[in-house]
Amino acid sequence: MKVYGADICIDCRNFKHIRKLRGLNLEFIDITADTASLKEFLMIRDKGDIFKSCREEGGIGIPCFVEGNRMTLDIDEAFSWIGQPPVRKEEILESRD
Repeated sequence: MKVYGADICIDCRNFKHIRKLRGLNLEFIDITADTASLKEFLMIRDKGDIFKSCREEGGIGIPCFVEGNRMTLDIDEAFSWIGQPPVRKEEILESRD
């Protein structure tokens, strides 16, 4: 599974923390690391129906989970694809207060 995100995003930081806690070997593509990664993500974002509300509201749409022809912005849905249970409250590193 590929996960597009950026370290400036709280949800992406939480994903990376959970990935480490669970020992998951999932590819994290930092879209702010280089222009090639950003362009790759923008190609997906500009065409994907799941990003419609993000585009309309000025959001970014990260973290974005991609496996084969499946794509989601929901970590629990993405984890279900690989047989992982939903995220537990105690696994969240940072919360929005």
